[in-house]
Amino acid sequence: MTGLEPLITSCVSGIALPIFQSVFESGGKFLGLMGKKLNEETKQLIYTASGEYSKRYIKRHGMLKVLGMREAVPLESVYTAVQFLDDQEIRSFESIQNLEEAYRKAKKRSFQQQDCKKQEGLKIANQKQYLMVLGQPGAGKSTFLRKIGLEALKGKKGGFKHDRIPVFIELKSFTSSQIDIEKLIVEEFSICGFPSSEQFIAKALEQGKLLILLDGLDEVPTVNTNEVISKIQNFVDRYDKNSFIVSCRTAAYRNNFQRFTDVKIADFDDTQIEQFIGNWFQSEVDKQAGTAQKCWELLQKPEYAAAKELAHTPLLLTFLCLIYDRSQKFPNNRSALYKQALRILLEEWAAEKRIQKEEIYQGLSTELEESLLSEIAYTGFESDKLFFSQREVVEEIKTFLAGNLNAPKHLDGEAVLKAIAVQQGILVERAEDVFSFSHLTLQEYLTAQYIADNNLIEQLVTGHLSDLRWPEVFLLVAGLVRAKNGADGLLLLMEKEAQKYINTPKLQGLLQWADAATKDSEGNYKPVGKRALAIAIAIGNANVKGIANAIANVNGIAIAYPNLIAIGNAIGNANAYAYAITIAEEFKKIKIFKDVNWTELIAQLIALKDRFLDANQSDQTDLAFLDGLLDTWCNALHLNIEIVKLSQEEVKVLTDYLYANYLIVGCKEAAVRISAKTWEEIESRMLVVPENSTI
Repeated sequence: MTGLEPLITSCVSGIALPIFQSVFESGGKFLGLMGKKLNEETKQLIYTASGEYSKRYIKRHGMLKVLGMREAVPLESVYTAVQFLDDQEIRSFESIQNLEEAYRKAKKRSFQQQDCKKQEGLKIANQKQYLMVLGQPGAGKSTFLRKIGLEALKGKKGGFKHDRIPVFIELKSFTSSQIDIEKLIVEEFSICGFPSSEQFIAKALEQGKLLILLDGLDEVPTVNTNEVISKIQNFVDRYDKNSFIVSCRTAAYRNNFQRFTDVKIADFDDTQIEQFIGNWFQSEVDKQAGTAQKCWELLQKPEYAAAKELAHTPLLLTFLCLIYDRSQKFPNNRSALYKQALRILLEEWAAEKRIQKEEIYQGLSTELEESLLSEIAYTGFESDKLFFSQREVVEEIKTFLAGNLNAPKHLDGEAVLKAIAVQQGILVERAEDVFSFSHLTLQEYLTAQYIADNNLIEQLVTGHLSDLRWPEVFLLVAGLVRAKNGADGLLLLMEKEAQKYINTPKLQGLLQWADAATKDSEGNYKPVGKRALAIAIAIGNANVKGIANAIANVNGIAIAYPNLIAIGNAIGNANAYAYAITIAEEFKKIKIFKDVNWTELIAQLIALKDRFLDANQSDQTDLAFLDGLLDTWCNALHLNIEIVKLSQEEVKVLTDYLYANYLIVGCKEAAVRISAKTWEEIESRMLVVPENSTI
């Protein structure tokens, strides 16, 4: 157990005893005896029952075991404080255009507005007597209610600052028309041995001594929903001195509870994610190994940006922790990771919570629904849309159902959309009648799945190779391809398309120089890595406006090869005073160039620095230094200075070319299967002028 049982038992009995005393004083009966005060035997009986109630609550609601965890863990050991969005954030009535614009402006993968105000969940629970907690599936609604109950059980030492005994009720159990909330509460206490439970609960409700936690309004079978809502409203009105917290999935809520304050659980921010991971890996072995820190640091890496996006939902963050716990890393095949996350939302979570699916799903298998969602995802992504009107989505669903021989024809498009939004949260209503996928990662994965399933790889490559919205889709497609030759076809198409960018004499000259200057040099690195660094130093010293992205991409290619990481990361600063000499010294060590007198070059750079580096430089002096730096490097590397004096259009084309090659390297890493021979051939041609070039 948790070690808190004595404290919790004391709290429950401390509230229960005065209630029983008031029952006696009002003439109530207890075990057939009349009296004005509770004797010691009766007090002990109440204390024992309180202990049993506390243990039962902890056993049923204080432990966490989800997604195939081997053992349950105390909820409090992994609980991360919930934050709520302000009231105005719950239902936004923004247009699709405004939502798209806000997302683009934020330059973040998250759909949640970055500047939205948040409030601490426990603080709001203390302030509001009637609270409606809204959130997407897996957002942590049930966990929050269970945690509030645990805090209430601790009494004055807990975070809930009202004398209340918590009663946790799962509303999915309301499957019949005979719904009696008070009777259900009485049974909870009667099971634990409370004497005269009916009288006790009647008096507790009358005095406002219960914290009633009603979990999962959305999980009530549809046929009973209206009656359950009516019964809850009447119960609240009748016993309005008590505290009530209800949870419901956002998409299912219709503002039925006028007395309640509506709040929505915010996505986890970085602080919460880090805290959750720290809580999760708390064993002595994990503490000694620094597992939590390693997991968190891995999620910070750019290549795991899409995986980290899933971590903003507690359910999927739990999934990521379980995956990391098994192998101390995340799988290279990201498509397999996201497919598993999607399946959790599609079927596993509902199965674990024992939620009955509505009749709408009869005949709509998981595979068929996945196919439907992938079509919606692809259509939107292809047209650069992340937000869709309800009418658009419903029409797509209708078209899909009508055009698929194996799809049930009786289903209604609006009902299917509602069921997906309510039960799975894969499609989310962001504003009135405006939907998006819950995570950009899921839309990208489903888009990639549609491309792989429908043989659209060539269209993907010709249409989006240099499109900065699509890299994750390319990487996912590489992991999804299951043909005999694996991702060979994808990589060859990408190479062919990338070669089209090298379409000017200057760009071809730059590649030819990089190849000739590094070919057969002493450095023990792959030729493509040498060529990448040669291009980086050439364009880095050219100081062309807008070249930063090109440098980043060519460095990405270079550092894909061992031992070139440090020089690759520093190369973009080669034209700065502090780095010019240092980088020359580094290049002297790695020996990737032929016929360069490094001693003479370094001496010239030192002289250049001494000549121009003084305390009061003008902009004109800076430009003179940079011009001198470029001349010095070009002369030393036997590079025609005119080749690196690129127009802005040439800079853009070069950036696209280098980015495409960087993406090819990434897809090779993400692929499940690829021919060694094919990759060797592609690598040998990378950053080399195509043989069939006509320029």
